[in-house]
Amino acid sequence: MKNYFKIGLLFLIAMALGVSACAKKQVVAPEEEQPVVEQEAQVAVEDIKFTEEPSVRDAVIEQKTALETVYFNLDSSLIDGATMNTLRDNVKYLKANPTVNIVIEGHCDERGTTEYNLALGQRRALKIKESYVQLGIAPNRIATISYGEEMPAVKASNESAWTKNRRAETKVLTK
Repeated sequence: MKNYFKIGLLFLIAMALGVSACAKKQVVAPEEEQPVVEQEAQVAVEDIKFTEEPSVRDAVIEQKTALETVYFNLDSSLIDGATMNTLRDNVKYLKANPTVNIVIEGHCDERGTTEYNLALGQRRALKIKESYVQLGIAPNRIATISYGEEMPAVKASNESAWTKNRRAETKVLTK
């Protein structure tokens, strides 16, 4: 009888441990509904057909004074109000010159790895392209390239130089 009692007790302990070890489902509160804000039609980078970009191979790339450079904060590809105003000014030139194709060059400061800076430079160039497309420029007129930290505007290692090197330049493609 003692053996049956021990076996029964061990069985109950094992069952209790098994049940207590099972994960419990968490109850997730429903998301709060956000108010619907009407915006202009947004074009996401994912929706742009990059196979239709103009080729930069064998093209001459030149900076036009009518096209302004935009600058970014550290580790950022976000476009703020001042940047958007600059892009609107660039779009005026592009709309007045509909045969002009452009390349957007993404640049970074020297901090960070080469791989990180190339990716960040590309994100910056793509954000500018996305904005141009939203402002009415055909995506097949816009090419993008990232130079990462390889082509600094200012060759120095201080905050002033780094601020000038975190940029995206819009340049005209010519043959």
